[in-house]
Amino acid sequence: MKDDDSGDHDQNEENSTQKDGEKEKMERDKSQSSGKRKAVVPGPAEHPLQYNYTFWYSRRTPGRPTSSQSYEQNIKQIGTFASVEQFWRFYSHMVRPGDLTGHSDFHLFKEGIKPMWEDDANKNGGKWIIRLRKGLASRCWENLILAMLGKQFMVGEEICGAVVSVRFQEDIISIWNKTASDQATTARIRDTLRRVLNLPPNTIMEYKTHTDSIKAWEEFHGLVNSSGR
Repeated sequence: MKDDDSGDHDQNEENSTQKDGEKEKMERDKSQSSGKRKAVVPGPAEHPLQYNYTFWYSRRTPGRPTSSQSYEQNIKQIGTFASVEQFWRFYSHMVRPGDLTGHSDFHLFKEGIKPMWEDDANKNGGKWIIRLRKGLASRCWENLILAMLGKQFMVGEEICGAVVSVRFQEDIISIWNKTASDQATTARIRDTLRRVLNLPPNTIMEYKTHTDSIKAWEEFHGLVNSSGR
């Protein structure tokens, strides 16, 4: 929000104030409608990424029913970056997934896409899920997000983001894509995932559509609205 009375005043003060008020209202309306802050751009001499990305973090108490609204309120933006250098500035100061405690998640999604099943970019998609024994999450998460930022999946606009979920008995990583019905794309994502994570051949990988996730959540909790987890 801009300060309304920070500019110079002249003999047309009343007219200027009116314009300032209109400008402030436009800025406020624009801010409310887009929900976006100042655009993040690469700095001088930095290496731009193909897309801007946003880190998110969420933590909740296991076993507590979560509505879509409360889940959205619980998920916090860490920050958005547009270049390789900006990514490392965030990442180097973040706790590694293996050092997180409790029921915690890191999310890395393209800017403008919320890490929720119901988001317009996600609602027709799904995710590959890999369950990891304890001790592997940090390495796998780093390899996964570097592959995503480095365009190693080679599936055009399909990749929405990735999640690492820290749980008590195991950790889970997943990569989300836009179009669950595109079997060629989901197969390519699966094969790339196996390669970049150097997974053993017998590793179990599950693909789940977000529609199925929502249905399963509603049936389990008896809720009309689903949460993102």
